[in-house]
Amino acid sequence: MRLETKIVMVVRDGLAPHVATNAAAVLGLSLGGRLPHVLGADGKDASGGVHAGLNTHPVPVVTAPAEQLANLHSKARARDGITAVGFTEVARHARDYANYLDDLATTPDSDLEYVAVALFGPRNRVTALTKRFPLLGQDL
Repeated sequence: MRLETKIVMVVRDGLAPHVATNAAAVLGLSLGGRLPHVLGADGKDASGGVHAGLNTHPVPVVTAPAEQLANLHSKARARDGITAVGFTEVARHARDYANYLDDLATTPDSDLEYVAVALFGPRNRVTALTKRFPLLGQDL
């Protein structure tokens, strides 16, 4: 059965692996908190152990040049039915969440440098925004 919705993580190309992984994890948690209906049922293994339900969507992680991430975030937010979550350098460098909110409040949108963006929405709309980006690590 093909899902009607899609999730894609887009990380800035050239990031160190630990930064890209952290960005994807932060965005996954942030997006997941907004989309509780994407979790599957808990499952049992053959020994009877219960395993927490997982996200039912594949989650490709792709890369994009830094200059395209802000544009991607803006375009996605303007399209009906798409949830876009951005992770910026302001967030990455904050010591805690209160510090992040304070720094974000003094940073104009035009000055935000995106580290990564997560998208969720109708498959065709998310694909249209992300289909040209290569998979993370594809060039290795």
